[in-house]
Amino acid sequence: MNILKIRSELRSGKSIFDLPLRVTFYARVSTDKDEQRSSLENQVQYYTELIQSKPNWTYIPGYIDEGISGTSTKKRDRFLRMIADAKAGRFDFIITKEISRFSRSTLDSIQYTQELLEHDVGVLFQNDNINTLDSDSEFRLVVMAGVAQDEVRKLSERLKFGFRQAIKNGHVLGNDKLWGYDKKDCVLTINEAEAQVVRRIFHLYANERMGIRRISRQLYDEGFTSRKGNAFNVLTIRHILENPKYKGWYCANKSQTVDYRSKRKIFLDESEWVMYPDPSIPAIVSEELWDRANALYKRRSAQMMSHQSAAEFHNRYPYSGKIICEEHGTSFHRQVLKSAKGEKEVWQCRVYRDRGRAACAAPQLRTAELDRIMAEIFGELVQDKRAVAEAVVKVIQAVPSEHDYRQDAKRVEAEINSVCAKKDRLLEMSIEGALSTAEFKQRNDAFNLQIQDLERQMEHLKAEEEKSQISVEQLEKIKAALEAELSFQNGVNSALVTTILDRIVVKKGSTREEVHLDIYLKFCGPWGVVFDRENSSFRFTRPRNITPRARTRRISSPSAPSG
Repeated sequence: MNILKIRSELRSGKSIFDLPLRVTFYARVSTDKDEQRSSLENQVQYYTELIQSKPNWTYIPGYIDEGISGTSTKKRDRFLRMIADAKAGRFDFIITKEISRFSRSTLDSIQYTQELLEHDVGVLFQNDNINTLDSDSEFRLVVMAGVAQDEVRKLSERLKFGFRQAIKNGHVLGNDKLWGYDKKDCVLTINEAEAQVVRRIFHLYANERMGIRRISRQLYDEGFTSRKGNAFNVLTIRHILENPKYKGWYCANKSQTVDYRSKRKIFLDESEWVMYPDPSIPAIVSEELWDRANALYKRRSAQMMSHQSAAEFHNRYPYSGKIICEEHGTSFHRQVLKSAKGEKEVWQCRVYRDRGRAACAAPQLRTAELDRIMAEIFGELVQDKRAVAEAVVKVIQAVPSEHDYRQDAKRVEAEINSVCAKKDRLLEMSIEGALSTAEFKQRNDAFNLQIQDLERQMEHLKAEEEKSQISVEQLEKIKAALEAELSFQNGVNSALVTTILDRIVVKKGSTREEVHLDIYLKFCGPWGVVFDRENSSFRFTRPRNITPRARTRRISSPSAPSG
């Protein structure tokens, strides 16, 4: 029914029960406890009987969300389905218990009821006695929803207060499955079997100076596994190393909730953490060992971050992250093998590195072999070298400037305008006699110096922005250099591999003697390659929709690598 017609009939003395409406209901409980489920069943029964008892109403099956908070509607699937069905015209009226069943957020409550009214669907909040089909309902809804929202805020504050009181009373909050501890009734006791692993991790890291990945392999080799029987996850080892509880310290305030409605959190700097020795937390390692391990961890992290970015650190080699094991879907990692003949760079599946040959049969690949194959592929594409060069130039053009000079220029311009406004105010004060001539001159000269300095900054920013722009002439030089590189007279260029190679897939069934690869480029491909290590040669098969042209190439190496 049209909402204007409904309101007209209500004003004429009819009740909502007299109107021919298609009616449904919405029910929700915020937890999945037994008593709450019982409450939900009662709600469903009540509303079903109520709607079916009204002769003018047509019953539409209700919408039910179980064990979901009312603070936000984002994860309430049935609620969102109900809104979509309402917009599709499948019913005219919704009955629900109270505003807090819809949402405790004023924003959500108002937004959704207004949306429903726009589609001629009303809502009866039964306990709050608000029928959105009444003309004065919106004002009452704002007031009631505001009260519901304030309840959420108060609940959040009460929970925080409860946490603080629990901590004061010696109750340990947080993870109930903290490795090395058993937790019962908020009291931690050491689990000696697991604590042995914790001590081993700290010893290997701080005393043996092992890296975290190597520690994971070492623990697995020594028979230490996670609760699921797997090798220790690298992230788990990091969390163990960083957790002050292992030295008997309490640690809190690592994060802060910015908005109690969205539950959005920000992680705070370590200087803002609350940390102190806590007698209720039994230490597994000494403070000295914990502090030494964490000092080393911070030094190593700083060294890693000294590279321009973590991504650059992990992808500083042409094939980093680009060789994939088809069997496990994991990437190959770089390894340098040393022998009497010198060093050779190889790539090994991560599963093989973590758990050995029994876990992954994929052969290791030698960088020298890959370089020869890539040089041959690029050579095959020589007829398209101009297209390749243009593709790379487009990538260069698409890379945004590392520095936003325009934003800086806007900031400096705003500062100049601010200083000019202060100068105008200073002149007004001088005219009004509030300042002496000497004081006016002193302040005005200081403002002029500020403006001169800001104008110099503006000129510098404009000059830097011009420098950062790649000219047409520069792009042509880059293109020419790329075309020269594509002649491959001096072998493959690693930077070119990084730019053009998308991924290399090591196919299932590959052996040490015969390796099958699918090589994908960013602008064409894939290329199929069969590498015969016995004869130090390879041939192309070009899989899928590309016409094969099998050609054999020899790799001039003294001997085929093992693995």
